Amino acid sequence: MRELTYYVACSVDGFIAHHDGSHDGFSQDSEYLADIFASFPETVPSHLRNAMNIHGENKVFDVVLMGRKTYEIGLKEGVTSPYSHMKQYLFSRSIKESPDENVELVGDNAVGLVKGLKNEVGKGIWLCGGGDLATTFFANRLIDKLILKVSPFLMGSGIPLFSGVIQQTALKLIDRKIYGNGVVVLHYRIE
Repeated sequence: MRELTYYVACSVDGFIAHHDGSHDGFSQDSEYLADIFASFPETVPSHLRNAMNIHGENKVFDVVLMGRKTYEIGLKEGVTSPYSHMKQYLFSRSIKESPDENVELVGDNAVGLVKGLKNEVGKGIWLCGGGDLATTFFANRLIDKLILKVSPFLMGSGIPLFSGVIQQTALKLIDRKIYGNGVVVLHYRIE
């Protein structure tokens, strides 16, 4: 059975982006990014892979799940298929037609789709954003792992890790790494 991992960068106070979707404040340190991209090369958007000399097979994930707000960050720059090296799902009730034939639009029954994906054979499933989807999937006990790249700053406000109320849940720390730039990467299994 495939696992669904919410793999995301966040500020110390739990925000994944500013209200406008920007990511100012998150570490851009080259040593940190090189290590992260070596561990999770498939999380580098397709249009940046050649420039960053990232080639080869996906290591951890072969499916990516994106909420509308997350997807629209790239769409504003003309990127319609951000992760063409993976199966891409865009979850939106307001977008009526997928902007790209390689991105499957999901308007309803997100939970049912993810349950089906988890029962398929393949690598892991990456929830790359956002907070609304994370809340829905967490409430339905679909998230197996949480990997947080915690950057050493307080955002103050923005888009939270989870957009709604979630129930208190125990997490088991299964791995962690501290970088010289102050970023802490925490790997948790949902208990």
